[in-house]
Amino acid sequence: MIIQIAIGSVMMLLTVCIAALSAWAIEVTFSRLHWWMLREPHRPKLMLMVVVAALWALAMVTAGVWLWAFCFRILDVFPTMEESVYFSLVSFTTLGYGDILLSHQWRILGGMAAANGLLNVGLLTALLVEVIRHVRKSQLEARAERGAS
Repeated sequence: MIIQIAIGSVMMLLTVCIAALSAWAIEVTFSRLHWWMLREPHRPKLMLMVVVAALWALAMVTAGVWLWAFCFRILDVFPTMEESVYFSLVSFTTLGYGDILLSHQWRILGGMAAANGLLNVGLLTALLVEVIRHVRKSQLEARAERGAS
């Protein structure tokens, strides 16, 4: 049990670090494009930022799923990589079909993968909302400044 908790904790830390580093990277990218986003027309640029942020969030979930899948495969929990990816995806998204189950000795790890997925999806959702809010607020402020002058 202690080994599963230790492995799961390391995996959670890795996926959160990857999400944090990528959040930093996307923030730097959006900061460099800030001047461009404030120029008219605003709505197409806002849509583009939403698409980019959503694809970024999807990439982070995908990276987490693959990390967990490699972990399951390295531990020889599943006989094939396909089963490892499938179980990881179903667990990480907290869908939990139950058609593929972990053996008794590894079942705590499955719960930790699900908790990790829940944490990452919540974090990524919050960041996606913040990106949209920040871009739109900046656009409206820029429009108001142009209208006042």
